Amino acid sequence: MAETYYTEDHEWIRVDKGEATVGITDYAQEQLGDLVFVELPETGKTLTKGDVAVVVESVKAASDVYAPADGEVSAVNEALPGDPSLVNSAATGDGWLWRMKLADAGQLDGLMDEAAYKKMIE
Repeated sequence: MAETYYTEDHEWIRVDKGEATVGITDYAQEQLGDLVFVELPETGKTLTKGDVAVVVESVKAASDVYAPADGEVSAVNEALPGDPSLVNSAATGDGWLWRMKLADAGQLDGLMDEAAYKKMIE
């Protein structure tokens, strides 16, 4: 069963059998407003926790999305360059940003579960 974790920077990371899918939370996309551009990482790129992995631009501002853990980008959401609004309509579903093979699953221990994240954004 996949487990989902949250960061203080409003990313979510869903881990299933060593592969992680990463996106921004519904709260984050609401704060940004309508997205007009998403710059995705290259497949095969190695990310270190805290690295800027993705840049999203909305009508309001540009914002960085950070890697929540170390790993290698294994896939990107190819639908987003043509339809960045997918992040707005389905931030935790079809609007995912990238997938990665985790280098150290122990890094997830410092992240929040859904209850803790909801408490943070209240």
